[in-house]
Amino acid sequence: MIRSIKQDWFSNIKGDTLSGIVVALALIPEAIAFSIIAGVDPKVGLYASFCIAVIIAFTGGRPGMISAATGAMALLMVTLVRDHGLEYLLAATLLTGVLQIVAGYLRLADLMRFVSRSVVTGFVNALAILIFMAQLPELTGVTWHVYAMTAAGLAIIYLFPYLPVIGKSVPSPLVCIVVLTVVYMVSGMEIRTVGDMGELPDTLPVFLWPDVPLNLETLMIILPYSVMLTVVGLLESMMTATIVDDLTDTRSDKNRECKGQGIANIGAGLLGGMAGCAMIGQSVINIKSGGRTRLSTLVAGVVLLLMVVFLSDWVSQIPMAALVAVMIMVSIGTFSWSSIRDLKKHPLSTNIVMVATVIVVVATHNLAIGVFVGVLLAAMFFANKVGNILYIGSREIEEGRGREYQVVGQVFFTSSTRFMEAFDFKESVEKVIIDLSRAHFWDITAVEALDRVVIKFRREGTEVEIIGLNEASATIVDRFAVHDKPDAVEKLMGGH
Repeated sequence: MIRSIKQDWFSNIKGDTLSGIVVALALIPEAIAFSIIAGVDPKVGLYASFCIAVIIAFTGGRPGMISAATGAMALLMVTLVRDHGLEYLLAATLLTGVLQIVAGYLRLADLMRFVSRSVVTGFVNALAILIFMAQLPELTGVTWHVYAMTAAGLAIIYLFPYLPVIGKSVPSPLVCIVVLTVVYMVSGMEIRTVGDMGELPDTLPVFLWPDVPLNLETLMIILPYSVMLTVVGLLESMMTATIVDDLTDTRSDKNRECKGQGIANIGAGLLGGMAGCAMIGQSVINIKSGGRTRLSTLVAGVVLLLMVVFLSDWVSQIPMAALVAVMIMVSIGTFSWSSIRDLKKHPLSTNIVMVATVIVVVATHNLAIGVFVGVLLAAMFFANKVGNILYIGSREIEEGRGREYQVVGQVFFTSSTRFMEAFDFKESVEKVIIDLSRAHFWDITAVEALDRVVIKFRREGTEVEIIGLNEASATIVDRFAVHDKPDAVEKLMGGH
């Protein structure tokens, strides 16, 4: 127990503390921006980010991952806030947390095994593009000072680690933010700062219960939004956890993460915050800045609150150009450049799935739709590929008076047509043996195909014998087949 606590919390104190400070600084403008998207006061996003980060540090299943208010979640809240107000958003946030906890106990995170590597790669690349695109408003219609500061920030981020002694001891994104803030304060140049994004709160969050009627009508209003927030939040969190697993070569408990996200969102709703989930950008910042354990997430949340409440005068002077440089670094580091190099080596189907995921996510700004399209395409390509791995050979038996067919492969909805086409129903034979010892029947479509083959042979006056069914195939055939039942033809045709 003690060893586990030390490993999860105190095995990397310096790296986690410094990385947490960097993440906190990067969270401030994003939380404000997401609040504006949702149509609520900036403090709603900032309180949510503090609360979610602190709670998930204790309850989450992926150490080192950052969760807070996110753009993907904020986009789903716009209509609810516009039509019903903040109180209903807080109620929807509480219900979202409950649904996520239920999802954790139902082990719905195990469904992530159906998400192929090409979909994950497409998801990562799409997020990298969206992170970069989100910085463009800060780089358009501005003075040359902004470009100079952004370029200087990128130079510090990429060159500082090469300095002897101190280069590896302090995260370069933190150095970038501090140096550019000092330059701005000394020079007094006219550029946008964090303070221009919105007013920072000056009080700590307080416990409050959403002021909404506790009745069925309220439930019907918030339930559709809570379901969408639950799905998108868990999907983004599970995908981000997978990415952080890859970056750190460690494994995470994704079902625990579902429950942790739910508890964190309930806490956010009770402290006046909006629903949130894992953030890939900030998680990558954390990992690349040296964060590894739960301490980094806790530090990010606590420092975020301390800075916006007690150090707002200083925080408001951080130039947006410094944070833009950090996010561009995140975008470059997140994008899977090897996926571009491997396009010629990978199968066409893999490339199509990856590119389709990228296009749909970037076009819709909806991660759930993009991942759904990617998973659907991957499933279709897989089913088609497996369906083509079917061989049916035959040989004469009983001195030409009979024929034995040997079926090798998987028979299901994709391959059922090929299965039926392999038999010669017009051949004049007395007996047909269908050897299924090297085949497997997966679904009702396959069973129906077998029914049709048997019944067609019988119509021609041919005796049919089926041999070699494995136990699983025999179970589904015995349950759903009609060729061995009375009135087989009528039963078969009755289903159409």
